[in-house]
Parts: sequence; structure tokens; C-alpha cells
Amino acid sequence: MTASSWRPGLADRRRLPAVAELRPAPGAAPLSRMLAAQALLELRLTLRRGESILLTLIIPVGLLAFFTSVDVVAVDGDRVDFLVPGVLALAVMSSAFTGLAIATGYERAYGVLKRLGASPLPRSILLAGKILAVLAVEALQVLMLVAVGFALGWNPHGPAVPAIAAVALLVLLGTAAFAGLGLLLAGTLRAEATLAAANGLWVVFLLLGGVIFPLSRLPEGLQTLGKALPTAALSDALRSVLEAGTGLPVGDVAVLVAWAAAGLSLAALTFRWE
Repeated sequence: MTASSWRPGLADRRRLPAVAELRPAPGAAPLSRMLAAQALLELRLTLRRGESILLTLIIPVGLLAFFTSVDVVAVDGDRVDFLVPGVLALAVMSSAFTGLAIATGYERAYGVLKRLGASPLPRSILLAGKILAVLAVEALQVLMLVAVGFALGWNPHGPAVPAIAAVALLVLLGTAAFAGLGLLLAGTLRAEATLAAANGLWVVFLLLGGVIFPLSRLPEGLQTLGKALPTAALSDALRSVLEAGTGLPVGDVAVLVAWAAAGLSLAALTFRWE
């Protein structure tokens, strides 16, 4: 028998090194691992962008500290008790709407979404990773604003555990409402138009959302418009829980649910990946 015609028998195969038994196993990673990796990547990218840090962390903290210290607008009760819930709503809007819309819009314009769409990463996991990164940033915002609020003399009312649960639910609803609107802009407009629209609406929501001053200070027509906006619904609901110590207001929750359902549905129908 020549060396070229030799074939290993059973006993010989048992003595072969383990590396001979390796087989390639191509395939995508589990969805849970994809989601965790994408969410971590989105979070790192967000925290690396200086404009995102300014919009989501520095501006809300600065507004809270400034308007608490300076008597610019008269409010009923303690100013810091009024401002903390409103600025919390502003922080959610900044992350879930303005920041998400601008970042996604430019990723679409640069072809990033198109290339990711051609990879094994499902588009649903891509969007879920973005939402998880937004929620992680919001958790950091809440911790910072609560700490600053306490340092400024904030005194929330109501039982702690129900209040925390109610705030968490409202933040989730607000995130869904603002994220739907942000993805709607990012998936239909050019990047430059998304940038302008997101920043313009941020200012409108700030002024008409009951963040810095009560809606009752506005003319009647603007009051009606403001009450229909998600910013006012979120800020009023947070005040009901944290300032008044009452339960979840049904009307404000309904407004947030309506915005979330409409925004996410329209975004899913109209979003263009390139």
C-alpha cells in the first residue's frame, strides 16, 4: 500500500488530534447578541457626539439651574417643584426626538443604513438598538436632573415606589411618542431638512409644552394647541405624579399613546432606508 492510497481507519481516526474534527459553522449571531452589540454601539456613538451631549445633558441641566435661580416666570408654588418635571420631559424629547432624528437622518444620507440593511443585522434589531440606546441616555439624564433638583431644594410628593413606577411608565410612553415622530422625519426628509425641522420643533415644543412656564400663561388658542402636544402631556403628567402626588392623568396618557401609535405607524409605513 502506498502512502497516497492510505485512508485512516476507525482506530487511526480516534488517534487524530481534535483539530481534525472542527467543522465550519457559518451563520448570523443570535438576535439577543445582535441587539446588545447594536445598542452598545449606538450608545457609544451618541456619547461621542459633542452636540448630543450639549442637547441631552448640558442644556436641560442649565435650564433647570437657571430658571430655578432666576425669577423670570411666575408659577404656582415652588419653582423647582414645577421645573423638574418639565425639564425631565424636555430631556426625554431631546433624546428620543431631536437627537434620534438628526443622527438617523445623517446615517441615512451617508448610506450607513443602506449598508447595514444589506448585512445579517435585521432592520428591526437596528431600530430596537437605537431605542435601547435612547433609553440608556434617558436614564443618565433622569439621574443627573434628579440629583440637581435635590441640590436645588426639590421636594417630590407622593409615595416613592408608585411615583417611580409611574415616572418610568411615562418616560417609556414619551420615548415612544417622540421616537415615532423623530423616525418619521429622519425616514422621509433629507438630512438637512431633518436637522432644521427637528431643531425648529424642539423650540416649539419647549415654548408650548409647559416646560418652563405654565400653559395658563399662554393665549387661549396656544393653550389648546399646547395641550395636544406630547411635550405638554408628558410634563403635565409628570407634575401630577411628582408635584401633586396624584395618580396618572388619563387624558395626558391618552395623548402620549395617540402620538406614539400615530408616529410609529407612519414611520413604519414611510421610512426609506436610502
